[in-house]
Amino acid sequence: MGDSIDDGRRALVARMTAFPDVLTAAARAFVPHEAGLPAGEWTAREIVSHLVAVERRVWQTRLDMLTASTDEPAWTWTEPGPTDDPEAATLDGALVLLAAERAATLARVTALDDGGWARTGVHATYGRLDVAGLLGVLLDHDDQHLAGLRTIGT
Repeated sequence: MGDSIDDGRRALVARMTAFPDVLTAAARAFVPHEAGLPAGEWTAREIVSHLVAVERRVWQTRLDMLTASTDEPAWTWTEPGPTDDPEAATLDGALVLLAAERAATLARVTALDDGGWARTGVHATYGRLDVAGLLGVLLDHDDQHLAGLRTIGT
């Protein structure tokens, strides 16, 4: 992978790969303010559990749609709440589950050839996205929740 497109792909994959460890550190360091969480905010476990649901229901589903047919998929805004998977009932369980789901997403991404990376879908909010664009949205979503953990906790 020597050209700039491959370097860009490599950077996306590296950020996706590193995220579970970065999130684990932030989630374990999360301590809500003495007054409790602000109204409407999630606990660290709920945030991680939400990321598990998004990994499964959004990112993996969309990647599968891109590779399943020759038709260009259309996506709506999807923002699931925390998963109800019993394995995510504790912070540690949710973190293990997120790492496993991210590994499954990465397996889909790293299996793509050039044609796979070029496939596109149309998102109701973001417009036409190729795989790199979709992964950029994924990473932005990761970053938003990571920032939330760091700013809500003390």
